[in-house]
Amino acid sequence: MLWGATPALAEEIVGGGAEGPKEEASGDAEGGTLSAGVVVFDRSKNGTGESAGPVTTTAANWTPPPCWYAPKYTPEQLQKTMEPIWESGSTGGEWDSKQRNRYVNGEPYKDFNKDKTGEGYFWDSYVDEDYPDGWDKCTEAPFWVDEGDPPPADIENAVTPEILAQLAYKEIQVPGTEVTLAPEGTTKVNLPTWAWLDGADFKPVSVTASVPALDIEATTTAVPVSLKIDPGTEDAETYPASGECEINNGRIGEPYAKGKADETPPCGVKYLRSSGDGSYPLTATVTWEISWVGTGVAEEQPLPNGEFGAEQDVIVQEIQSVNR
Repeated sequence: MLWGATPALAEEIVGGGAEGPKEEASGDAEGGTLSAGVVVFDRSKNGTGESAGPVTTTAANWTPPPCWYAPKYTPEQLQKTMEPIWESGSTGGEWDSKQRNRYVNGEPYKDFNKDKTGEGYFWDSYVDEDYPDGWDKCTEAPFWVDEGDPPPADIENAVTPEILAQLAYKEIQVPGTEVTLAPEGTTKVNLPTWAWLDGADFKPVSVTASVPALDIEATTTAVPVSLKIDPGTEDAETYPASGECEINNGRIGEPYAKGKADETPPCGVKYLRSSGDGSYPLTATVTWEISWVGTGVAEEQPLPNGEFGAEQDVIVQEIQSVNR
């Protein structure tokens, strides 16, 4: 693990603690404003477009951390945060007294550690502002960490490159998955229907998360690996039989072309029964393989695969014949 300290301008930050909203910040620690103690996201290589969306993890009981610890206050900032709370009396005399002892009276910090100004930060909790289960589990009081030192080993979810990679996972956006069909929109019973996705849209996407105050970062990358076709009815066969179309040379499925009518599509579906007056809800779901690299971690590390799918209506008609 590499730990350091560099002041920076925060373009987009996450969290304001358990009680605070997102905020914009600028400046540097020396100027009295801790601007880079939060997570900054670079989404320039993320998926875009109206149909893009977040992946759903395929791993049971795994989610990015709902809360974490990172630098939040300089000594002066913590003083400006705590003293108005104590003066209001809203938190009770006993709690206020304990806090004064902790941050003013030397148990363990004297005068908010002002003698160490510029030599470290008070760390505190940040939360996922969607407030998922567990967002309120980071209950440690603000604690001091010297520049260049890791946080105490007993602090769970103290920010690291791995934590950043997991936070970046949540920010991943992948392209929509509405497949192109041939025949388009309306097909016939027992007619193989070709399905494919535009390979140009299905390239790796990535998000980089960083904490400039610590000079650490992680890049999480999602790579498409397969397309799963669910015809929306049991009265259908898929190509291949598993319904899972592998990615080949960056292409998902194969576009239909004139002269292929007698061929079996590498990716597609054959409906065995008419949809009547309605349609079948075909669902196309792409699986994305996700990994990360980051500060001190050059070799790709796996994260749980993600999925993103979309539903589209397919009308299936009987083939009409005329007897003469």
